[in-house]
Amino acid sequence: MTKRAINPWVILVILAMGLFMTLLDLTIVNIAIPSIVDGVHATLDQVLWMLNGYSLGYSVLLITSGRLGDIVGPRRLFIGGMLWFTAASVFSGLAQNPDMLIAGRALQGVGAALLAPQTMAILLTVFPVERRAPMFAVYGVLGGLAVATGPTLGGLLTTYVGWRWIFFVNVPIGIAVAVAALRLVPDIRPGRRHRLDLPGVALVSGALFCLVFGLIEGQRYSWGTVAGFLSIPLILGVGAALIVAFIAYQATRQKGEPLLPFEVFKDRNFTLMTLVLCTMGFAIVGLFLPLTIYYQSVLGLSAIAAGLTIVVMPGAMFFTTGFANGPVGQKMDPKFFLMPGLLLLAAGVSFIAWSAQADSSRWAFVPGLVASGLGMGFIFGPVFRVATRDLKPHLAGVASGVIATLQEMGAVIGSAGVGALLQNRLALALHNSAVTAAAQMPAQYRSGFVSSFSNAASQGLEVGVGQTGSSFTPPPGISASAVQQIQALSHSVFGNAFVDAMKPTLILPIAVLVVAALATTAVRRRRVLRPQAEGAELAVGGAGGIWGEASPSVDQPRSVSIPTE
Repeated sequence: MTKRAINPWVILVILAMGLFMTLLDLTIVNIAIPSIVDGVHATLDQVLWMLNGYSLGYSVLLITSGRLGDIVGPRRLFIGGMLWFTAASVFSGLAQNPDMLIAGRALQGVGAALLAPQTMAILLTVFPVERRAPMFAVYGVLGGLAVATGPTLGGLLTTYVGWRWIFFVNVPIGIAVAVAALRLVPDIRPGRRHRLDLPGVALVSGALFCLVFGLIEGQRYSWGTVAGFLSIPLILGVGAALIVAFIAYQATRQKGEPLLPFEVFKDRNFTLMTLVLCTMGFAIVGLFLPLTIYYQSVLGLSAIAAGLTIVVMPGAMFFTTGFANGPVGQKMDPKFFLMPGLLLLAAGVSFIAWSAQADSSRWAFVPGLVASGLGMGFIFGPVFRVATRDLKPHLAGVASGVIATLQEMGAVIGSAGVGALLQNRLALALHNSAVTAAAQMPAQYRSGFVSSFSNAASQGLEVGVGQTGSSFTPPPGISASAVQQIQALSHSVFGNAFVDAMKPTLILPIAVLVVAALATTAVRRRRVLRPQAEGAELAVGGAGGIWGEASPSVDQPRSVSIPTE
């Protein structure tokens, strides 16, 4: 058996490609929502489950899979997670109904959770301390590229080959990455003993499921009875009780290996930055969910046109990202980037909410998207520098898992909360808009026209391409021109109602961003500048929000010897 030297940068490329796929899947699906609705006849609450299924599967298993990688070896778990993610992508692409697609997305989230923490465990071993700064920079760029590429690539695939290919495109990449990892990535075996907190995982999973179910399905059941004694308020109450039980249980495990170690929250800066990142997960989902539906279902844009319109946001982000994380930005206290960044993002979302109309130009939101992108660039990067500045080095690994998990949970709650508010406001707005529009119809048709919109919520709101939001069928015997007028009137009702619902819905992410901006005033100023090797290092996965659980730093030579036959 001989040994051949493998450049650590080759290893970085392989692992980064796997992580890039999981980041891409956070954004690529959003742009295809209207087409997916038409393809599998999904309702808005089922769409929310498709989005949340991924984040739920990912967030609740992230810390556990990081520890599992220490037991069985990070390369083995990375390859296993990659193959799992690839197989789940095939299942999602072949889905014939909403339930299959929801299950496929949840399985994708599990695969992402298995592979994501392993990347940093490997890279912190093969890269010496003095070469890690450019390594982290590569990850930051990848995060931005995933955000930028997702809507555009998703729109391109959806428009020209169909929405199923947003999942099938993962297959050749996933297989190639798994094979390359098997041949070129070192088989590091930390072999650490861990006690996996499976009861903690079960409690937090149950809590999140109950909360998300209650928020997403509440409008369908009019916030009342689901079946028998089971009601939406009861389900939400059980979710809240399970959260309390989870925290109480974690308090009993603090001397062991808890899923949520309280020690990291003793650092004020880390706690505040966790709040900021949780807010970012909430706000980004809260913006993109209604925006992608608006572009296609209200304005009638194709998926590729919508993707190219949205891409100005991550495009703008690169300008401020370069400044905030460049030589000049590194010399400044990162605290001073956070409040302007959060307020710029809030201002951008506010502009979108203010300027939205049922007949707006596709470019009407560009100033708001640019402002939002500039704000995001000021946040990602500085937020991690603040979070780790005073953190004790031995807490770096567990802090990575905690901050990533809580950001994903913010995205889950954001998607469910914004989705619940959007459904509620849309149900009310459809009725009001239909009543106004019915005045233009013959009297004998008005009641049926209004009822078709009023009953839409209980039957499941649909937001597909060219959506009318109505089940109203023109009576037989009327002229073709009259049918077209009724269809145009129905679409007008849906467009105006959706805008009326979207405006107050966007207030929710704006509010949480302002709260987070105010919270940054409590960040401690820089006290002591320590060499990077002495401070805690948090493994950063870029703007998409995936951080691995770091292993202890080990200086290594500039190349890694890989045994080969």
